[in-house]
Amino acid sequence: MNRSTLDLWVGIFVTIGIAAILFLALKVGNLLTVTNAPGYRVEAAFDNIGGLKVRAPVKAAGVVVGRVEQIRLDSHTYQAVVSMNIDRGFEFSKDTIASILTSGLLGEVYVGLSAGGDTKMLANGDRIAKTQSAIVLEKLIGQFLFDKAASGPAPASGTPANAANAANAASAK
Repeated sequence: MNRSTLDLWVGIFVTIGIAAILFLALKVGNLLTVTNAPGYRVEAAFDNIGGLKVRAPVKAAGVVVGRVEQIRLDSHTYQAVVSMNIDRGFEFSKDTIASILTSGLLGEVYVGLSAGGDTKMLANGDRIAKTQSAIVLEKLIGQFLFDKAASGPAPASGTPANAANAANAASAK
């Protein structure tokens, strides 16, 4: 093989490698999805959206049914209003519940939809009334530690209080 043929193959290999890295970077950043897909737009208001981002998936039963289009703060209620584009092939009832969920402990944040039993379906521009905000792990740990500190230390097994309780239990028999 001469030098120019070898350089050609190395160039092709490097170009394929750069294209693969670019593809993976766009896929991880949710930039490969088409945002103008046909569908209908619904909104939901949350007290806390955690790390939800624009173009995050909207899932029902683990299946991607749409994407987050816009996130804004309502200046009257101080809630985050999430606008979602749901694909036309999926219909959800008016009593659908929208939740902010994560895939695993450090996974992506997405909106999960749990369909209800109402016969009326969501239409373009409707608002999902029932929502569940994101669970903030730091707040949960803080509440747990605060509850433990407020309850005080547990009495040891050899303390007089436990001995008195044991004596009362024995005399009751």
